[in-house]
Amino acid sequence: MNDAHSRQLLEDFILTRAIEEKMLIYLRQGKISKWFASYGQEALSVAATHALTKDEYICTMHRNLGVFVSREVPLKRLFAQFQGKADGFTKGRDRSFHFGSMEHHLVGMISHLGAQLGLACGLALREKLQNSGKCVLAFTGDGATSQGDFHEALNVAAVWDLPVVFVVERNYWGLSTPEHQQFVFESFKQKGPAYGMKTMSFNANDMLEASTKFNKAADYARKKGKPILVEANTFRLRGHEEASGTKYYPEGMIAEQTKKEPMALLRANMEPWGITETWIDEKLEESKKRVDEAFHEALALPNLNYNRTESLNDLFAAPIPTKNKAGSTSELRFIDAIHQAIDVAMKKWPELVLMGQDIADYGGVFKATENMLEKYGEGRVRNTPLCESAIVGSAMGYAISGGKSMMEMQFADFVSTGFNQIVNNLAKLHWRWGQSVDVVIRMPTGAGVAAGPFHSQSTEAWFTHVPGLKVVYPAFPAEAKALLLSSFNDPNPVMFYEHKALYRTVKEQVPTGEYFMDLGEAKVQQEGTDITIVTYGLGVHWALELAEKSTYAIEVINLRTLVPLDFESIKKSIAKTSLVVVLQEDIAVGGYGEHIASRIARDCFELLDAPVELVSSDPTPVPFSADLEEGFLAKSKLEEAVEKILNY
Repeated sequence: MNDAHSRQLLEDFILTRAIEEKMLIYLRQGKISKWFASYGQEALSVAATHALTKDEYICTMHRNLGVFVSREVPLKRLFAQFQGKADGFTKGRDRSFHFGSMEHHLVGMISHLGAQLGLACGLALREKLQNSGKCVLAFTGDGATSQGDFHEALNVAAVWDLPVVFVVERNYWGLSTPEHQQFVFESFKQKGPAYGMKTMSFNANDMLEASTKFNKAADYARKKGKPILVEANTFRLRGHEEASGTKYYPEGMIAEQTKKEPMALLRANMEPWGITETWIDEKLEESKKRVDEAFHEALALPNLNYNRTESLNDLFAAPIPTKNKAGSTSELRFIDAIHQAIDVAMKKWPELVLMGQDIADYGGVFKATENMLEKYGEGRVRNTPLCESAIVGSAMGYAISGGKSMMEMQFADFVSTGFNQIVNNLAKLHWRWGQSVDVVIRMPTGAGVAAGPFHSQSTEAWFTHVPGLKVVYPAFPAEAKALLLSSFNDPNPVMFYEHKALYRTVKEQVPTGEYFMDLGEAKVQQEGTDITIVTYGLGVHWALELAEKSTYAIEVINLRTLVPLDFESIKKSIAKTSLVVVLQEDIAVGGYGEHIASRIARDCFELLDAPVELVSSDPTPVPFSADLEEGFLAKSKLEEAVEKILNY
């Protein structure tokens, strides 16, 4: 064991232990605000990292300091991250290990724990489709395995034959909750076969055993192109984080486990490594000096001042310029325009992959991806299990590693089961550590088709509230095609809403070929001088229907994009008419129309001759009966609201 690799393995372990010991001191001195210690678990992370090549992705958790050390992340920058300095990976916007570094092929966690497991599936899918021969390794804790993300990700990896090494750090506690209150099986070796995957279990505190077993697991994932579940047995000697302590541990447990921690085992079995006690002590002392020097260099860096402009600018990656290559036009329905946009995108971007329930052989429940499987193959047109969270995560991971992904949410209502991945992971990534995420989530939405309360909801306001997401909502076929292609081109996550009632009821001439339209540009759908109706989606058609039969000159503003919002077009129209109705299919409270109405009241007050009127659907779930639905919808209230404002 005297080879260079083994020595580096040991040195990385010792440096990790040195950081752990020093961080506990710095915490007591108030030089860092929080610390999630991996003390007693360091061998696990170091051995796992050394089993992978430096260009294989690792998805980390709280207690994986050894991963960052073994990947040679510069200590000064790492400590700047811990201290919330500008030179850290997140510019002080996120803490500890909540970050990634593409340079080091590392993707960090969010506080919702299991979310990175689905992301690992996407990273592995990219390796699989590129035939790279590489694997991906993802850590999770035994407590986090109770989350649905764990089950969804393992199932997806097994169904898709993805080369992922799933590592369960079995340290027997989830904060203060013992594992017998998390699950009742004896070992995670019983879990793997249920998903159809190989499983192994070993003592991850023993560096020799951990190194051997992690290498075998990684080799299996690479050579077989399949996932493997690894139970890495260890113990958490410190608290979940230092402030929580360990008073809940039974008396004598820590003392007993201290005899079995990695450094104790190494000192008790040095011969295979060809080292001595003196060598360990000298390396530990050298490492502590190195840590202290780098830490205080980071400490000397200036503290941050809030820069609002920089923070807002960092929310999205810079847009990519587009150039139309449209030819002649042909008459298309809304759904046909969506289909054509996807087809053009698949030809233009070979790295684009489509994911969703029933989108392959079946062509999707609305046939948006019909015949795509035959044209582009099962690698790029992927049926998914019914697990929205894992598939959003997979789309995200695939995009992070250089791909481009589209997920079809079969119905916009079903997005609730993938909500966490979208609002806490996908939306925040670029702002947190500067990584763009090229993901489009298509959202068939809306009422008016007698589909009842679980297939008809207006969910767009859920996402307009979340910084980092773009929200697009076209009303006509041509703009649907152009905006969808522009969404594919945009390097940021886009929630793309398609009203189901428009799919086969609206048609117009649509340019063929590559046809783009800037996100954030509204359209005056109909000119008028008496009153403005600001709306989007199906509401545009309601407004046009009223305008056609009205004796008044109604101006209709078709927003097309909710985020970014083209407020200047709204303001320009109000300057002309002085009266405004905001129309939305959603209910009033919390709907996006409330935001628009609020801005109008604030920024256009001097232009108005009457209060802003908001027209919305009733505050109930969407009823199933077509007769009930008609009475529920905002359309039934629109004409009365317009008359009210005109006669104010």
